[in-house]
Amino acid sequence: MSRVHDALRRAEQQGAPVAETAEGGAAYPAQGRVPPNLSALLEEIQEVPFAPAPEALLIDDSRPLEPPGEEFRSLRTRLNHLQKLQPIRNVVVTSPSPAEGKSFTAANLALVESQLSGSYALLADFDLRRPIIHHMFQVERAPGLTDYLLGNVPLAGAIKRIAGKNLCVMPAGSVVKNPLELMNLPEVKTLITEVSKVFSWVVLDSPPLLLSADANLLGTLTDGTILVVRIGTTTIDMVTRAMQSLCENNVLGVVVNGARHGELYSKYTYYYSRYKYGYKTPEETDPASPEQSAS
Repeated sequence: MSRVHDALRRAEQQGAPVAETAEGGAAYPAQGRVPPNLSALLEEIQEVPFAPAPEALLIDDSRPLEPPGEEFRSLRTRLNHLQKLQPIRNVVVTSPSPAEGKSFTAANLALVESQLSGSYALLADFDLRRPIIHHMFQVERAPGLTDYLLGNVPLAGAIKRIAGKNLCVMPAGSVVKNPLELMNLPEVKTLITEVSKVFSWVVLDSPPLLLSADANLLGTLTDGTILVVRIGTTTIDMVTRAMQSLCENNVLGVVVNGARHGELYSKYTYYYSRYKYGYKTPEETDPASPEQSAS
């Protein structure tokens, strides 16, 4: 790895467009690997069909009234409001421990952000220990993030564009022996900074906070952190330790995952049946009913 980055640095200093890697392939200097604008980048990116794995539970924008989609659109609204108050273009999504829904949250957040007119979102898999984004979207894992950071492919070669959506996905890439060492490279900060100039939102899926230092490091390189907790799984102690590991800085908020489907379904069924189909409850029909008087 050190030989690769020695070559990259020499190329940058000398202005050379290409250097040789230890494996004999072409290395792409960090500077100049990001196209100057979104249009130029999209022209170079391979397009793949939107064919999510059934178990990924990605929201379906053809059924906008489903409760999960409403919840993520509410999250989008809050984040976009924050974006107007402070410079936020990229966020890292993490959780205290595994199986709390961080990847599910990151993927669906990127999806709803991409649904806004004129808004392009990038979903990047920075969980190099247990990457799952490529499984969720059923695309190849490599080339991806690690291949770009090692200088083996340009940015466009590490990203896939989802057909029919304003969404791009950067899978984790080839397996590396020491993910934390790779995350400490200055090229990581450069990548996050540069893609944030191109995309409206950049969403990073990271490892859990209490299992590795990767998420803590990414939290210092991004505009904000979203912490995902799961009802019935995450304990108060886990949340406390996770917040302490982040030094309580840069935390934009907490997403609570695992609410019972029946609760969300009943809430949104009531709302939409009332306002879309003109349905009224007995209390609304009879203003003098005891239930309404007691409320």
